[in-house]
Amino acid sequence: MIELQGLTKRYGTKVAVDQLSFQVRPGVVTGFLGPNGAGKSTTMRMLLDLDNPTSGTVRIDGKHYRELAEPLKYIGALLDAKAMHGGRTAYNNLLCLAESNRIPASRVSEVLDTVGLTAVAKKKAKGFSLGMGQRLGIAAALLGDPEILMFDEPVNGLDPEGIHWIRNLMKQLAGEGRTIFVSSHLMSEMALTADHLIVIGQGRLLADTSMADFIRENSRSFVRLRSPQWERLLDVLQQAGVRFVQTGDGAIEVDNGRIDMLGELAAQHQLVLHELSGQQASLEEAFMQMTAGSVEYHAHGATTPGAPPAPDWGGGRKRPGWGPRDPGKEV
Repeated sequence: MIELQGLTKRYGTKVAVDQLSFQVRPGVVTGFLGPNGAGKSTTMRMLLDLDNPTSGTVRIDGKHYRELAEPLKYIGALLDAKAMHGGRTAYNNLLCLAESNRIPASRVSEVLDTVGLTAVAKKKAKGFSLGMGQRLGIAAALLGDPEILMFDEPVNGLDPEGIHWIRNLMKQLAGEGRTIFVSSHLMSEMALTADHLIVIGQGRLLADTSMADFIRENSRSFVRLRSPQWERLLDVLQQAGVRFVQTGDGAIEVDNGRIDMLGELAAQHQLVLHELSGQQASLEEAFMQMTAGSVEYHAHGATTPGAPPAPDWGGGRKRPGWGPRDPGKEV
């Protein structure tokens, strides 16, 4: 388990990490998210004693990293794949790490096979592509067969097959009861990989929750309806006290609507529906919504991240639904 308590890091007047407290538990893949400049890399570096905190503590299985006699057997980390010695072969890079932590040399061949680099084991790392370098860095993290693994942008440079492989590897390791902590800017991939999320902004904790709860709490959910009996559908919804919005493509959206109740309402009035679907925002949309006020670097002229477009209440067929929704008529 990874435990942070009141972790703070200042560089002069700049507060990079601000009173950060959370736990990364075993058995799940925990995603670490935040905008650029949020303090993710600084936090990860402090976990490995590469930076000293200004205040607060960070522990790995109850100990500081510096107290671990053979740290690769406790925690494996990929922070920078380019940290490997370019003049050494893939095999020798890993062998040096293995010898420094009293790991059997046989383990080097095992992890090279795991990451798919056996065929280039005798090639120098400086000739590796970005994706091959990532695989070598992942092999180094796996070398000590640790219970805790930490990856920063692990899919960087990997092809689709490689991305699929590392995703399944992290899930497999978590399924074995290991602690997996992964940071990535690739939201679509994080949504497929992580079970739990730690989200920070400007060095402060914004969320510590499950993936499902994060998306539900930070995004809009609605039911979308389309019908050839469009006017009748509007009248039925109005009479039922359902608040709705009309879109530009002939559909109707009911915020926080219950799809079963809306389907039954349409059936009661013998309405033909061409669409009745529940809609939920993506992880990326939920992330943008939560962190909109914590983004340090804004592109000029950019709109507020996550802000929904203003509804068109103008003329034509676009008009709002009837009045405020009656709480007694939730659909």
